[in-house]
Amino acid sequence: MLKVYNTLSREKEEFIPLEKGKVGIYVCGLTVQNYSHLGHIRGAVNYDVIRRYLEYKGYEVRYIQNFTDINEKIFERAREERMTPEELAEKYTQAYLEDIKRLNIKGATHYVKATDNIDEIIKMIEKIIENGYAYEVNGNVYFDVEKYTDYGKLSGRTLEEMQAGARVDIVEEKKNPLDFALWKKAPEGAIDWDSPWGRGWPGWHIECSAMSTKYLGESFDIHGGGSDLVFPHHENEIAQSETCTGKPFAKYWLHNGSVNFKGEKMSKSVGNFFTTRELLEKFTGRELRYYILTFHYRSPIEFSLEEVKNTSAGLRKIDNTLKNLLRLKESKTKEGALKNGKYKVSINEYKKAFEEAMDDDFNTARAIGIIHEFLREINSVINHMDFQLTGENMVVVNEAYEFLNTGMSILGIEKENPVIDERNTEILNDLITFILDVREEARKRKNWEMADMIRDGLNELGIIIKDTPQGVVWERVSE
Repeated sequence: MLKVYNTLSREKEEFIPLEKGKVGIYVCGLTVQNYSHLGHIRGAVNYDVIRRYLEYKGYEVRYIQNFTDINEKIFERAREERMTPEELAEKYTQAYLEDIKRLNIKGATHYVKATDNIDEIIKMIEKIIENGYAYEVNGNVYFDVEKYTDYGKLSGRTLEEMQAGARVDIVEEKKNPLDFALWKKAPEGAIDWDSPWGRGWPGWHIECSAMSTKYLGESFDIHGGGSDLVFPHHENEIAQSETCTGKPFAKYWLHNGSVNFKGEKMSKSVGNFFTTRELLEKFTGRELRYYILTFHYRSPIEFSLEEVKNTSAGLRKIDNTLKNLLRLKESKTKEGALKNGKYKVSINEYKKAFEEAMDDDFNTARAIGIIHEFLREINSVINHMDFQLTGENMVVVNEAYEFLNTGMSILGIEKENPVIDERNTEILNDLITFILDVREEARKRKNWEMADMIRDGLNELGIIIKDTPQGVVWERVSE
């Protein structure tokens, strides 16, 4: 049974979608004013795995992600880069899509932009005003938080607590300092749109309310985002949406933890961040993705470059085991009839444990731990001196290969061909095979010094060779 932690109830709940067999997910994307950083990518990876696991369990998933492509920051940044706001937003939207592709993040069912949905936003604001929850002053429209009695139910704070801890600019025309803008006059010279309240542009929060309901309906299953969005963004989304439609908004609210660097949340405003592109110059997309998934999605990450490097060793262990299992699978056709074997590995138990970890609020950290427990057992079997490719053992090899492949696919760290780079490095493979043939000839002639020199030389180049009952195998320990 799949359980998810719902920020709204502050407990784990059994996941039951509104419509049997189908799941609607809306995830807040980024404001496209600059290149993405690890904090953005962390959320993208986490929700991609959530989507993948739901699809693995048989659900049809409709996944929506937005881009905020107009606001004051974009307007000012466009001036700095001597571009129009539209050009700037398009530049960084495309950059983000390129970045996530390198991290093997599946494309959304729809990527939606605020500027493409102005009509829907205006209609929603009109309905909120009609229902008595918003007011217009001098061309600005504000949501009246005191009128909505459930305001604060997501963050768990009262209006008094919010006011005491709020850092908001005093705006004389507001009834309450916590009232937030649904529509506002744009800065002089900025792009704006016609509305019943004059020319302007939408507030940040209303964009997500309008776009999520447009693509997923007035009520949908999962709303995701970073933990920093609980208040005020997601709190305000609930208030707007439910006062507009009179229906519950999202059923489950999921929030991923922050990424910290040297004790502070990684953010553009603080300036303590690595862009995704900077990190992809140091690590592969798979290494970054694997690193992120070694943490539970709700846990904070204390980021360091050294930790990513160290964690990548775990990914290489999975790759090397898959490569060795694939070689054993392929050897079946070469060795003809197979005898009965004697080795047993409880692969179904590992599969069950992996799924139990993922069913427990998508615990990728535990799921990866299960995979590594499995690696230790399966490697102890296939590397045992007495191991033979008998019929029963070949079943173990096939099932082990399938389990690892499936797990990696759910986590999104699969490779097109687990035999590392074999398709694109035929010359290298042929060269290593030739060198190993020379070493084997030296061993037959009992020229141990030459055989050891070849082995040690390959080790220095990152090629580890092992003598097994099935012959010599090799693996690369670095890419």
